[in-house]
Amino acid sequence: MSDSYSESYKKAGVDITAGYRAVELMKKHIARTKTPGVLSAIGGFGGLFAPDLGGLKEPVLVSGTDGVGTKLKLAFILDQHHSVGIDCVAMCVNDIICGGARPLFFLDYIACGKNEPARIAAIVSGVAEGCVQAGAALIGGETAEMPGFYPENEYDLAGFAVGLVDRDKIIEPARMRPGDALIALPSSGFHSNGYSLVRRVFDLQKEDLRSHRESLGMSLGQALLAPTKIYVQPLLDLIEQVDVHGAAHITGGGFYENIPRILPEGLRAVIDRASWRIPPLFSLLQYQGGIEEHDMFNTFNMGAGMVVAVAAAAADQALALLHGHGEEAWLIGEARPGERGVELC
Repeated sequence: MSDSYSESYKKAGVDITAGYRAVELMKKHIARTKTPGVLSAIGGFGGLFAPDLGGLKEPVLVSGTDGVGTKLKLAFILDQHHSVGIDCVAMCVNDIICGGARPLFFLDYIACGKNEPARIAAIVSGVAEGCVQAGAALIGGETAEMPGFYPENEYDLAGFAVGLVDRDKIIEPARMRPGDALIALPSSGFHSNGYSLVRRVFDLQKEDLRSHRESLGMSLGQALLAPTKIYVQPLLDLIEQVDVHGAAHITGGGFYENIPRILPEGLRAVIDRASWRIPPLFSLLQYQGGIEEHDMFNTFNMGAGMVVAVAAAAADQALALLHGHGEEAWLIGEARPGERGVELC
C-alpha cells in the first residue's frame, strides 16, 4: 500500500489512489500534445512553458476560458466521455484565434462525484485530441473528487488556453471597413451552446438517442454529441496569407450577440440568410420546439461556427485558401454603414 493513503478519507467518499490511477492512465494521451515549449512533466505544482518569441516585435499573451455546459448531460446518458474533452478545448482556442493568437498551451479542470480512473482518462483523451488539433500543449490540470456535491456518475469540465500574437497583428474591430466580405466556416452541429434548450425540446431522458434518424443520417445522440469544430489551423493559415479584418466565434448568443463583437460603431453586418444551407439538425430542433427563427439565430450557430471578415477584393483568395483546407466556406454577407448590429435578409 502506498504511504499516500487515507482509509478515513476513502470512507468519506474520496479515493486518493483512484486519482493516481487516473493520472497514470492519462499520461499517454498528454504525451501526444507535447510541443517544443513544454518544460515540465505532469505532476508538478505548475505547468512550465517557454514560448518561442522569435520574429515577434511586441508579443502579447491572449487567454480564454470556458466549459462544456449542459451538453455533458448527453455524455452521462450515453456513457461516452471522449468527445466532450474536444469541446472543452475548442470553446477556448476558437475564442483566442479570433484575436489572431496561436494557442500555446491548455489546462483542464474536472470536478466529479466519484473518480472513476477509466472515465477520467477518456475525458482527458478528448482534451488531448483537441490540443493536438489546435497545436497546443496540455501542460497541466486538476481532477477534484467532490462526493455529495456532484452525483457519483456526473462531472463538470472546464479549461483555459493561452496563446501568443504580435501586437500589430491583433485582430480587432478597428480593422473593419465598409464593404468587407463576411465568410462563414461550417459548424459540426450545435457545438457546446444552447443545450438547455436542446434538452428541453428533445426531452432527452425519454428520447431514444441511439435510434437512427433518416433526416440526420445518424442517431440523434451522435448528432447532438458531435464535438465542437476547431478552427485554429485553417485560420492561422488564413491570417498568414490574407489581411483578416475580423473573426467571430459563433457561440452562445448566436449571430446577434457574437458578430457585433467584431464591428466598430457605424458598421452593421448584412447577412444573406439563403447563402448557406442550414443543417437538418437545426431545422429539426426548430420544428419540434416551435422556435421562432430570430430565437434560433440568437441562440445557435445555425451551421456557421466561425465568421471572418476580409476586404471584398480578398474574398476569393480567402475562400480558395479555406477550401484548400477542406472547409466548405461560404460568402454570407458584407459590412455596411449603419447602426452596429446584424441584419438578416
